[in-house]
Amino acid sequence: MQTVLLVIYLMVVVALIGVVLIQRSEGGGLGIGGGSGFMSARGTANALTRTTAILATLFFVISLALGILARYEAKPTDILDRIPTGNGTTQGGGSVLDQLPGAAPATQAPATTPAAPAPVDPNAVPNN
Repeated sequence: MQTVLLVIYLMVVVALIGVVLIQRSEGGGLGIGGGSGFMSARGTANALTRTTAILATLFFVISLALGILARYEAKPTDILDRIPTGNGTTQGGGSVLDQLPGAAPATQAPATTPAAPAPVDPNAVPNN
């Protein structure tokens, strides 16, 4: 249902953009109004105004319908919910990328003992 409404919505949007761009500029707000074109008759202006109002109403009604359908959808899904939480190969340190097919399992690095400090050079310049 949402897919059908979305396709209709996109067609209404494209039609609304086209109808608005076809209309003749009345106020000359950009200074480029006037001139004669194929849409200079007064009758076509009324038809275009009515068509714009109808398309705008359809735009708002379909927008509200899509919002209501999205709100009351049976199971909202999230892409992160589709990823399994663990596959038994990682020891709690694995990432989401380790769970992808074909990925090598993450291995825990062995715990190392801290290294002995380097011998102090008596000729070195102190840095504190």
